[in-house]
Amino acid sequence: MPVEVASVRAVLSWAVAPDAPDADASALLLTADGTVRGDDDFVFYNQPAHPSGAVRHLGKHGGADTVEVDLARLEPVVERVVLAASADGGTFGGFRDLRLRLLDARGGEELAVFEMAATTETAFVSGELYRRDGRWKFRAVGQGYESGLAGLATDFGISVDDGPAAGDGVPPAPGPGAVDTAARPGTAEAVEHLPVDMRKRLDLRQEQITVSLAKRGAAGVRARVVLVLDASGSMARLYTDRVVHDVVERMAAVAATLDDDGGMQAWTFASKPARLPDLRLADLPEWLELHVRGTNFTAPGRKKAKAAELRSGQVDMGRIGFGNEEQLVIREVRNYVKGAPRPEPTLVLFFSDGGVYRDNLIEKELRAAASQPVFWQFVGLGSAGFGMLERFDTLPDRAIDNVGFFSVADIAKVPDEELYERLLSEFPAWLAEARRIGVLTS
Repeated sequence: MPVEVASVRAVLSWAVAPDAPDADASALLLTADGTVRGDDDFVFYNQPAHPSGAVRHLGKHGGADTVEVDLARLEPVVERVVLAASADGGTFGGFRDLRLRLLDARGGEELAVFEMAATTETAFVSGELYRRDGRWKFRAVGQGYESGLAGLATDFGISVDDGPAAGDGVPPAPGPGAVDTAARPGTAEAVEHLPVDMRKRLDLRQEQITVSLAKRGAAGVRARVVLVLDASGSMARLYTDRVVHDVVERMAAVAATLDDDGGMQAWTFASKPARLPDLRLADLPEWLELHVRGTNFTAPGRKKAKAAELRSGQVDMGRIGFGNEEQLVIREVRNYVKGAPRPEPTLVLFFSDGGVYRDNLIEKELRAAASQPVFWQFVGLGSAGFGMLERFDTLPDRAIDNVGFFSVADIAKVPDEELYERLLSEFPAWLAEARRIGVLTS
């Protein structure tokens, strides 16, 4: 349809409901070849105005997000303005009453309304304004990308930043170079081999992780990810109910987003630590079944059940004991990082259900770890006592805050978005401080 007014507002709206996803509207300014000229041609919540002033992100109010386009001020080289959006906390199929309203920005008159339907898309193009014979027109599109912002970015020529920004080492606020979540080196082929449902979950989770980091000025950051799983006797039900399986799958998305090879090193522990085979993204389903296992320790004096035959690479969980000795696995991970240095930092994701009692020894290990390029993120499962794991985060007389902690009563009920927000809330601040004092040099 022709657009006869000088400026328009594109209002993306949806019905707000509990547990429903949220959306963030954006706009891309394209030249005749269908691509952007650079980062400035992507307008969104963290880059809300184009340098020309012709396109502005006006912000979100309830179930609506608005972009304003001053057609009269668009540079002659701009031939199209794509009206896009990304889903936060779900897919566009989870929206009800999804629609785009095109309004006269000056008088507020409704020029068009486009009701849309979607399924598994996590990025969506609702419509576009385009120049034809010197006049502007609007076209309804209603198509999306299961690959999220990464797929949309690639289609429109947005360059993908493959590393941290120069300068103080803290990457800039998210621009077009920060939106790639699934196409990192070493991960694309691995993702192709995953089951479809797992691949969809991974894609959505990577987007949520990217957004969470970008909010804290850490877009595009790279890190080695290490996973530590409590397998003490009190964890038995969490393994039986496959809660830990789900946790590991959710943490695999962190590794796929932060680590160039998409993998992570892993340890399990009870009275003793044991290193598990490295988790590679392509092997995730099999790895979960082979290596996410609670202890099968039998107390002295009790009849030991016949142990199942171990498969290749499996740890004999009966040999790691039954109790909690966190300091031993912390020391083992520290020694691993020291013996296998990498230029990027290490993020340790440590899950435990408490029962911590070796406070002095744990404190000694974590204080010694402050000089290493490692951030320790502890997650408490349940409401048992977490001792020094919880208190260390607030102890005085530390050169740097190298530890984060939070606990959840039932992690299976925590939505992905909330989990990643809490999991990554302190890591970016540690990165900046670690670079400032020289713990990190890259």
